[in-house]
Amino acid sequence: MKLYGVVGWKNAGKTGLMERLVTEITGRGLSVSTVKHAHHVFDVDQPGKDSYRHREAGATEVLLASRKRFALMHELRAAEEPTLDMLLAKLSPVDLVLVEGYKRDVHPKIEAFRAVTKNPLIASEDPTVKAVASDSPIEIDRPVFELDDTVAIADFILAEVGM
Repeated sequence: MKLYGVVGWKNAGKTGLMERLVTEITGRGLSVSTVKHAHHVFDVDQPGKDSYRHREAGATEVLLASRKRFALMHELRAAEEPTLDMLLAKLSPVDLVLVEGYKRDVHPKIEAFRAVTKNPLIASEDPTVKAVASDSPIEIDRPVFELDDTVAIADFILAEVGM
């Protein structure tokens, strides 16, 4: 599987860019999966539901399945957070995996950047950031795309991964 990341500070447009890229790339007939890193506690389950009750009772994994989808929830309890490589090994094969976050990992990435956030460019200090998608002109030693130019960004990513 090919892998490419989207990084950026909070409110930089990462999720919107990811959504548009998935739509654009799957529209070209390629299969895409995504991985999203969360820096906060989250839960995809609901209190009171059977699966939630199973987890609360101490189950390490709960697999919830229907004829439309399945979800595997794994409780880490006191275990370390899994690495990106460990998580990628759990995915079914696809043409491309897009990763939102994991900015410290070494896979190639594009940075989403919005000037209004007043955050520094990650790309300035990180050679794994191969391009920047920005809402304003910036000077940097790698390609810069308009943040909303999804077609050009998708073309760049697919060329980068050899697709």
